[in-house]
Amino acid sequence: MADVPNGEPCASPLELFNSIAAQGELVRSLKAGKASKDEIDSAVKMLLSLKMSYKASMGEDYKADCPPGNPEAKNNSVPHVTKANEDFVDPWTVRTSSAKGIDYDKLIVQFGSSKIDKELINRIERATGQRPHRFLRRGIFFSHRDMNQVLDAYENKKPFYLYTGRGPSSEAMHVGHLIPFIFTKWLQDVFDVPLVVQMSDDEKYLWKDLTLEQAHSYALENARDIIACGFDINKTFIFSDLEFMGQSPGFYKNVVKIQKHVTFNQVKGIFGFTDSDCIGKISFPAVQAAPSFSNSFPQIFQDRTDIQCLIPCAIDQDPYFRMTRDVAPRIGYPKPALLHSTFFPALQGAQTKMSASDPNSSIFLTDTAKQIKSKVNKHAFSGGRDTVEEHRQFGGNCEVDVSFMYLTFFLEDDDKLEQIRKDYTSGAMLTGELKKTLIEVLQPLIAEHQARRKEVTEEMVKEFMTPRQLSFHFQ
Repeated sequence: MADVPNGEPCASPLELFNSIAAQGELVRSLKAGKASKDEIDSAVKMLLSLKMSYKASMGEDYKADCPPGNPEAKNNSVPHVTKANEDFVDPWTVRTSSAKGIDYDKLIVQFGSSKIDKELINRIERATGQRPHRFLRRGIFFSHRDMNQVLDAYENKKPFYLYTGRGPSSEAMHVGHLIPFIFTKWLQDVFDVPLVVQMSDDEKYLWKDLTLEQAHSYALENARDIIACGFDINKTFIFSDLEFMGQSPGFYKNVVKIQKHVTFNQVKGIFGFTDSDCIGKISFPAVQAAPSFSNSFPQIFQDRTDIQCLIPCAIDQDPYFRMTRDVAPRIGYPKPALLHSTFFPALQGAQTKMSASDPNSSIFLTDTAKQIKSKVNKHAFSGGRDTVEEHRQFGGNCEVDVSFMYLTFFLEDDDKLEQIRKDYTSGAMLTGELKKTLIEVLQPLIAEHQARRKEVTEEMVKEFMTPRQLSFHFQ
């Protein structure tokens, strides 16, 4: 997965102008199609928010016939302009100037999603009869769209299915890539529902300097790592876009339906595409949207169009699914629900997410115990003080310390995590001791993953990736 209009204050004036135009077009189409009052009100609210962002950026009101005098607009690029103190998030770039990382509360407001609060977590616990996953308990999955609707359906014995994905840009995945799959595996287990996993090898071919063959081979390699997370083969279908599109007319029909209902103006506003982008990029969002609809998988759901989809993903993917949710009612399908995770920070700090293209920013799933120890000790950004004396006196800062951040993702024991937080903040625990604790958590986690991956055969990959009936109990 990579990842309408979002009204981010960090967008350039021209991007905001295009977003407003696209959102205005959406409002008009909703009114013309006699959409529900709530849907129209939500779209109007987003339009007003975009116009306020434009005025704040330009110092003047938006005028439809008067694009901003952006000198860059005369050439074929739409730059992402950010002020020094602002966060920037889109499906390809995550950037903040704060050592604490992205301000997720602000992102919820910008994206118009809902916070996962204690009440929702308690409801998930009641519905499943299981203790909430640590990612929910600790706010790693922090935002949602329509999760209450999914729980309403589940409690009334109505079906839903899970959809997540991976953009296979390299042969080796890093630990950050595991986050949505660890959580999706838990969701599959506690709700006992089917899962579809999209390997968007077509997207990586369009965006990266890869051949089709390389992109597809990365998809197959990455599928091994996903299978090693422990998904149930009887309830999981993993598919490569390059393969599946030609095998499933239902999938392609939905891609075309979505393409017909999204204008070029809208995708420019959503994704910042320009006139110089290849047409493959411009049409790709429809491919990522299509798995949100159950009849894209006739082998699994036959021709049913009424089965809702729940998508666990990082928040940078949300623009794709805001577009999908806008289109869904216009083509007669239920809107997908979403659960959004925070980003997994780079070793060098939470200003950006971990990247597979920078080996020193990442702990790879192929790293040896020695490499893990070396990377954490050399590169993990510390919230400690300059000297031991100062650290003992003033304590460390867990809010910026990458080793502590990683422990919030991977250390299961809440009490132990809280004790580490107290000890490091008070100065009782030194940075070296904190890093040692993280290394002792990561080394067995990666080693166990590698052992499970070794057991994944070519035949298993083929079986997971064969379109087929899955085992589930839908009414």
